[in-house]
Amino acid sequence: MFGRAPKKSDNTRYYEILGVSKNASQDDLKKAYKKAAIKNHPDKGGDPEKFKELAQAYEVLSDPEKREIYDQYGEDALKEGMGGGGGHDPFDIFQSFFGGSPFGGGSSRGRRQRRGEDVVHPLKVSLEDLYLGTSKKLSLSRNVICSKCNGKGSKSGASMSCSSCQGTGMKVTIRHLGPSMIQQMQHPCNECKGTGETISDKDRCSQCKGEKVVQEKKVLEVIVEKGMQNGQKITFPGEADEAPDTVTGDIVFVLQQKEHPRFKRKGEDLFVEHTLSLTEALCGFQFALTHLDGRQLLIKTNPGEVVKPDSFKAINDEGMPMYQRPFMKGKLYIHFSVDFPDSLSPEQIKALVTVLPPKPSSQLTDMELDECEETTMYDVNIEEEMRRKQQQAQSEAYEDDDDMPGGAQRVQCAQQ
Repeated sequence: MFGRAPKKSDNTRYYEILGVSKNASQDDLKKAYKKAAIKNHPDKGGDPEKFKELAQAYEVLSDPEKREIYDQYGEDALKEGMGGGGGHDPFDIFQSFFGGSPFGGGSSRGRRQRRGEDVVHPLKVSLEDLYLGTSKKLSLSRNVICSKCNGKGSKSGASMSCSSCQGTGMKVTIRHLGPSMIQQMQHPCNECKGTGETISDKDRCSQCKGEKVVQEKKVLEVIVEKGMQNGQKITFPGEADEAPDTVTGDIVFVLQQKEHPRFKRKGEDLFVEHTLSLTEALCGFQFALTHLDGRQLLIKTNPGEVVKPDSFKAINDEGMPMYQRPFMKGKLYIHFSVDFPDSLSPEQIKALVTVLPPKPSSQLTDMELDECEETTMYDVNIEEEMRRKQQQAQSEAYEDDDDMPGGAQRVQCAQQ
């Protein structure tokens, strides 16, 4: 038939492109092509060359005759004409696979497929989840292209142009707003739901009832890796609602960290608040801190160390794990506040004076002290005090404007 045996060439590259073995079944090929084609579709920012290679590999391996030639003689044999492989538009192949036109049914380049919307779900996680890592299984419902009619919606595969919108899928409504004023509003056609096509009742697919899609329940396992951040996204490409002539969008989970009662996170570091008594601050302390993984950390001062109010101490490698580098961790910062006693008895004062550093001697002579006036101090909330004074000042300013002669006229002039 050929006169001479074709020269053998590479017969594994197409399998490698799709990421399947040489004994892969047709179902294996379909799954591999679907996943890779969605990921690399140019409308989703994928690599056009990779998308083209995927289509070429799937076109050959999904055809038993071409696959046999490829397995026996390799890629060059197909290019030389045996089986006529690799000649179709990659967009046509993609459209045919997802319920569009069959191979060779005209190029889809003139009407490029629109991209379906991404579906975004918030995923609440605890700080412990982000520290330890976790997985969560979530059951979701989505639309998938009807397998019985391949997304046509009809038994015969035929459809008619919608008479209500003349096949455009959109309708224009005109509103009269007033004399010589109108407003035009465009909205999807109700009759065909924006598709531009209608299907007769008798020809409707019995499985999807002409809707072209059916509902499917799917369980997704969301892997939350150690060190992930609040607001970080976990994406499942091509798992959103399917629709004919549409590149399927993604399902996106957005992490939402619940507030922790003790720990606060800032990047790769953890912060914790701890209050000491005055005795602990001056004479030393120790306490056990329960970490996010349940470990008990012993926190203590060195002998003779004094902890001042509003001071910080850090512990290396006890912060959050770094994302994708979980063996590296940030720091744990402890913010100390000191709880002072409200008052001291005369006996306590005498005892403290004997052990604490001496008070600085007064620089005032007896004569100078006699000339000083006695004062009385009291506790005050300075923020509340300043807020009250500001409100009082504003109130007095309004009263001054009302009392000033000609004030009303000046306001009127300013408005003009």
